[in-house]
Amino acid sequence: MAKNRVFFPQEALDVWLSEGRVDLAGEELTLKAEGRRFRLTEAVRVLREVTGTPDAYDLVGRVKSRVFLDALESELLESSMLIGDNAYDVVPGFLGIPQGSFEEHLAQSERTPERRLPTNDEELLAQFLAREL
Repeated sequence: MAKNRVFFPQEALDVWLSEGRVDLAGEELTLKAEGRRFRLTEAVRVLREVTGTPDAYDLVGRVKSRVFLDALESELLESSMLIGDNAYDVVPGFLGIPQGSFEEHLAQSERTPERRLPTNDEELLAQFLAREL
């Protein structure tokens, strides 16, 4: 089974960094309160195709790495992307891959008794986002 991945929008990361809620060291992001680490790679979330041209690469609604998009000879500028005759609205950000298993994370983390323990990465991220948004 493939590891879970999560998309971190650039705008959200900028806010969390300025508020000191996350640490960024090289290509590794750490959610401070949870101590959960993610390896980051540049990516975009593709929202919609805007020209009405068929989406030949089936990108709408997906998160794709910059490496993948570079192979398609895409051109990215802020929240827009061009590939051939197609133009897309995108959300720039990063794709995060959890470092280590969730069980390893729980074993290494210090928890307070009053806090409900998440049972997987999805619950951990949901708790983080509920506090941060």
